[in-house]
Amino acid sequence: MRLLTVRHVSTYRYAEPVRLGDHWMMFRPRESHDLRLINSRLDISPRPADLRWLHDVFDNSLAVASFDTETTELRFESQVTLEHYEVDAPDYQIEASARLFPFVYPPDDSVNLQRALESRHHSLEVIRWARDVVESLGPGPIETMALLQSMTYAIRRGFTYVRRTERGVQTPAETLRRGDGSCRDFAVLMIEAVRSLGLAARFVSGYICVPDLAEPDVVGGGATHAWLQVYLPGAGWVDFDPTNSIIGNRNLIRVAVAWDPADALPLWGTYIGSSRSFLGLDVTVSVTDRIRSQES
Repeated sequence: MRLLTVRHVSTYRYAEPVRLGDHWMMFRPRESHDLRLINSRLDISPRPADLRWLHDVFDNSLAVASFDTETTELRFESQVTLEHYEVDAPDYQIEASARLFPFVYPPDDSVNLQRALESRHHSLEVIRWARDVVESLGPGPIETMALLQSMTYAIRRGFTYVRRTERGVQTPAETLRRGDGSCRDFAVLMIEAVRSLGLAARFVSGYICVPDLAEPDVVGGGATHAWLQVYLPGAGWVDFDPTNSIIGNRNLIRVAVAWDPADALPLWGTYIGSSRSFLGLDVTVSVTDRIRSQES
């Protein structure tokens, strides 16, 4: 078990006073059997006239702030402390019917997973790339987990990580052509690739703990992080981080899940004023590992 503290600060800057519209926040981690939230604090300046909490259609925790003031700076600071239970080499108990690729989801699962199976980009380049990964495993039976591991590793080995602060996600075809991308670009590429193979996948937004010494190659710290989950019968939603070749929840803190990245934005909102008024958004994220314990 690890005791982690996440501090997430986002600051909007404006050249002149603007009137603020509503702002939506996804900062609060998703509690589960492997994550327990101990405490949380959210400070917003200027102070909102109203702050309410709700759960969206994916059961993500969502805060909505309403304002009745003008300002030249809008600052959000979220700090959470949580217990994180992780396994370095998880042994997923996949059902016998799904251990080999390809497989077919049971009818009840297929109905519920329909949106997770639908391609959003319909790219021939992605289909070919996914098939190349399958063929690289050679003839004969292919284990489903071995295929997903190979795809995860192929993205880490074959593409260059580039941190992008601007909003939006590259199309998977663009990522293939460029040979580089951000964590969210790699997540979307792998989501489309596994969907093209008939596997259900969803986008995950959250944080990553970057160890100081143990794993010097881990990237994606200092900002929000993105990866994906694939649904495997018997194992459920399994985490895959192609940016860091992580399989399982090691170092990963889930905040929001969705079929598409647009539905899992950490922060978005509006203001009334000239488009020239907006100077920029500064984001800093720190994840500190306060205590290590061998207790389960």
